[in-house]
Amino acid sequence: MPLIPSLINGELTTSSSLPNIPVTNPANNKVIAELTCTSEAELALAVASAKTAFQSWKEVPASERARVMMRYQQLLKEHHDELATILSSETGKTLADAKGDVWRGIEVVEQAINIPSMMMGETAENVARGIDTYSFIQPLGVCLGITPFNFPAMIPLWMFPMAIACGNTFILKPSEQDPLTPMRLAELFIQAGAPQGVLNVVHGGKDQVNMLLQDPDIRAVSFVGSVPVGQHIYKTATDNMKRAQCFAGAKNHSVIMPDSNKLQVLNNLVGASVGAAGQRCMAISVAVFVGETKEWIGELTELLKAVKPGLGNYESAVLGP
Repeated sequence: MPLIPSLINGELTTSSSLPNIPVTNPANNKVIAELTCTSEAELALAVASAKTAFQSWKEVPASERARVMMRYQQLLKEHHDELATILSSETGKTLADAKGDVWRGIEVVEQAINIPSMMMGETAENVARGIDTYSFIQPLGVCLGITPFNFPAMIPLWMFPMAIACGNTFILKPSEQDPLTPMRLAELFIQAGAPQGVLNVVHGGKDQVNMLLQDPDIRAVSFVGSVPVGQHIYKTATDNMKRAQCFAGAKNHSVIMPDSNKLQVLNNLVGASVGAAGQRCMAISVAVFVGETKEWIGELTELLKAVKPGLGNYESAVLGP
């Protein structure tokens, strides 16, 4: 059974001190790998590695950091289908849906290439008599990302490329339910030329998250996930004097007005229902049909009946397991 390691200080590390977590394929519930949880000592080593790497990485010119991102986005494009296949096997998404997950992440890496211009500060002369102002954009230090199961490529790629391009170093704690995709993202990042310790990947659950949130060397945390976990992470992070951004409990309601484009509305409602195996922030939990649009509900029912479920690699499948 493949063991999924942590990435600490540029090296893949498998810990035997904690119970492993099985990673299953939603199509058949078979275990496809086992995740080795990161121990307390290893977490401390990951933070220390990121802190040490920050001292030199922050001094690297923004243009050089951008070149790492250039190489990284090229590698992601070259391995796009491979990443989508891995992602489909551990999330249940159809292959086409998984490719979209990967591609949205690649777009963020492409944005990170623009970091030299985004890091520019501002100046203003004579804001008062004899007084000019200058502003500088500087990295914070070690940053932490905690990501959910439903987009294991896109959401990690929201976080660590932008943070690292800005001169920070990063610790990623991906979902323990589908860690294969984030680990492959990290391997490609190292291949792109990321220095030792700039990106660390650790694994586990609440215990590991709490240890990281209380570590004084971590300066900022970003989270996407459920409301209770988001509330806990935000409070714990801010209680420990960290910057925190938490995106939690995204659910959408849709109100369909009579002047709506019927075909667009119906297609989007179907897509919202079955996209990402039905597990995404753009899922529509409630649709309110106003006035004459109530007559469209029958057509919506027929469109949903035509949706074919199936394994992620079935070309005819629209809804994965």
